[in-house]
Amino acid sequence: MAHRLREVLKHGNRATAAAAATFATATASVTLLSEDVVHPLHLPWDHLDAMAAYDCTSLRRGFQVYRQVCASCHSIERIHYRELVGVTHTTAELIEMAAEVDVVDGPNDEGEMFERPGKLTDALPKPYPNEEAGRSANGGALPPDLSLMVKARHAGQDYLFSLLTGYCDAPEGKPMMPGLYYNPYFPGGAIAMPPPLQDGGIEYEDGTPGTISQQAKDVVQFLNWCAEPEADERKKSAAQYMMVIAFTAVMSGYYKRFKWSPFKTRSITYLK
Repeated sequence: MAHRLREVLKHGNRATAAAAATFATATASVTLLSEDVVHPLHLPWDHLDAMAAYDCTSLRRGFQVYRQVCASCHSIERIHYRELVGVTHTTAELIEMAAEVDVVDGPNDEGEMFERPGKLTDALPKPYPNEEAGRSANGGALPPDLSLMVKARHAGQDYLFSLLTGYCDAPEGKPMMPGLYYNPYFPGGAIAMPPPLQDGGIEYEDGTPGTISQQAKDVVQFLNWCAEPEADERKKSAAQYMMVIAFTAVMSGYYKRFKWSPFKTRSITYLK
């Protein structure tokens, strides 16, 4: 289509060119409108920069949002309390937090399971004991685990942020079944999860206003850390490796110049 439009413009037929441009625009619009989902915009996440790190204050707020809002339905099975030490809370805070949870352990000497207070080595608690209980409590839909959710969805952080903040009324002509909510960023537009975030629904410990966008930003950054807790260390290692490679390249160049300089500067004379 673009090639044909250039050919028309080249020959100077403006009327035909305008018609071709209108048709091209209409075709592109139809193609976009035929999709059943709105693609999220790319957002400027600071922690994704090569020389940037996670904001620990935002991670702490995001963990608070997860505990008070998301943990009632979603689990984070791959993260343990000990991995949060120095990231969101201190060791003492996490020991106290873990002790509030009763963990099923065992068997004991008599072969029976028992409950004990949680420890730093325990994983974050699950909201349901098994998948069947999760489906039963949510009308047949199983809330997914959030450990790798940022990596499991296209556009990762952008998609999750748009999904959490994108709830709105369904447009005219869009029927919604009972128990479903309209969200243009979810494929099909109908999602079983009700709007999880509300303005002022979270009272942050540091006094940050608990708006919907702030809560979504914090919890998405926390979920990004859950999916890549080694990201900061990997960036530090990459910087060290690059310094070593640069030093090696400089020394190799100097050594090559020093080693070959006698051969390049020598003069060979042939005598009869």
